[in-house]
Amino acid sequence: MSSSHSSIYLDYHATTPIDPRVAEVVMQYMINDFGNASSTDHIYGDTADLAVKIAAKQIAELLDASPREVIFTSGATESINLVLQGLPKKHSPKIKVAVLPIDHKAVLDTCVALEKKSLAEIIYLQIDHQGRLDLKHLEELAKQGLDLISVMAANNEIGTIYPIQKIGVIAQKYNISFLCDASQAAGKIPLMFREWGITYLAISGHKMYAPKGIGALIIKKNHYLEPLIYGGGHQKGMRSGTLNVPGLVGLGEACRLRQLEMVEDETNIAIKRNHLQVELLESIPDLVINGDIGSRLAGNLHISIPNIPNKAIIARIRHKLAISTGSACTSGAEAPSHVLQAINLPISLQEGALRISVGKFTTNDEIDRAAIILTEAVSQVRQLL
Repeated sequence: MSSSHSSIYLDYHATTPIDPRVAEVVMQYMINDFGNASSTDHIYGDTADLAVKIAAKQIAELLDASPREVIFTSGATESINLVLQGLPKKHSPKIKVAVLPIDHKAVLDTCVALEKKSLAEIIYLQIDHQGRLDLKHLEELAKQGLDLISVMAANNEIGTIYPIQKIGVIAQKYNISFLCDASQAAGKIPLMFREWGITYLAISGHKMYAPKGIGALIIKKNHYLEPLIYGGGHQKGMRSGTLNVPGLVGLGEACRLRQLEMVEDETNIAIKRNHLQVELLESIPDLVINGDIGSRLAGNLHISIPNIPNKAIIARIRHKLAISTGSACTSGAEAPSHVLQAINLPISLQEGALRISVGKFTTNDEIDRAAIILTEAVSQVRQLL
């Protein structure tokens, strides 16, 4: 995919370029079929309303859900907030939430805010040095009683994939609601909303070749959330506001394409990622691969170069190669990654950590050039030390 930038883009976990086929559909609903989906008195409204229904169906089909379970939001952050802040209080003013300590900041910061207001009691789940979840500890907590389990489908930094199906079994066994942030995983790995016992599933368009500012929350049938936004009673009263028809049509089209192309795309992405990994391991002594290598996203390559500050690498490559030192949600923050701290990565490896993420538009030539650019940058920094 061509870009106005000459640099190589390998930051697909931060955001993806819009698939040109998705962009075409978005433009159609921005320029020609621009009606308000709530305007029921004319054909412009009818066209928009039909587009919303089709998009909900496309999203539901990718995620093994019913179209009626789809609520459109501005993205996974809003979807997550809607669940955590809108969860019905069954027994007391406080909700008891078990949360993954390396979950996205959208989950963790909301949990902390609720705890400060005495609206939630937060319990952190146990993980190992690869970010893998201790299921026995989760079950012990479930036995003691929880209102909500929150575990992401795949980590946005180290790429570790979580056993969502097994977590769903525990949640159902103890009648606990289960929130899954699937923003990094949707369209990359299979997700079975109904079959796996998930109660709430959050996705973002811009992680799967759709526009930014559009997402969805899948809410299990017969479950209700207190709204964060009032006005007009749209979307079963849970999320009012004029629907972003171009955005949600784009999300629907992206989901349709992911369903058709996911297996082939992710297989090719993994081959490119593995090739880059081999090249870097051969050319950079002491390089460490972080996360669960046996169960990670196809495009994820999270590396550390001991005693080589990641900022020194970024300074040398930023105009040639787009990679990151951590999650986009905390980029620019001086604090070390909460993910790397939680998995007890040694300080020298935390300071040398780089997140590389490959996507469907990455070419073999870009992979080869990226390996050379990174190797040269490491060599330059080592010469100065």
